[in-house]
Amino acid sequence: VQLVESGGGLVQAGGSLRLSCAASGSIFSINYMGWYRQVPGKERELVAVIISDGSSGGSTNYADSVKGRFTISRDATKNTVYLQMNSLEPEDTAVYYCNADIKTGWGRENEYVYWGQGTQVTVSS
Repeated sequence: VQLVESGGGLVQAGGSLRLSCAASGSIFSINYMGWYRQVPGKERELVAVIISDGSSGGSTNYADSVKGRFTISRDATKNTVYLQMNSLEPEDTAVYYCNADIKTGWGRENEYVYWGQGTQVTVSS
């Protein structure tokens, strides 16, 4: 299984970016997909996650610092998760990593956590 991210870049404060992460490979089911970010010298922190709970949209959770500005969504038919980032601030500058809990078959022994390679988001003031 691979997670491939896209959509990072350089944007001015107040601007918007949309990140995408597509999962491919031997996927039986996806428990959750989400985004983390990391800046040099700091721990990787959760930004947003969308959890498969049987509803069409899934349930979502956000870091307090991005609530009201970022929106996570998914296209289950494409095994893809998106992060729409609006009203970006210089403090949002980081490498953003896609993260997913994926089953490759029946049983907990076939459940793994995967990471993408990371995409840089830079917000200039």
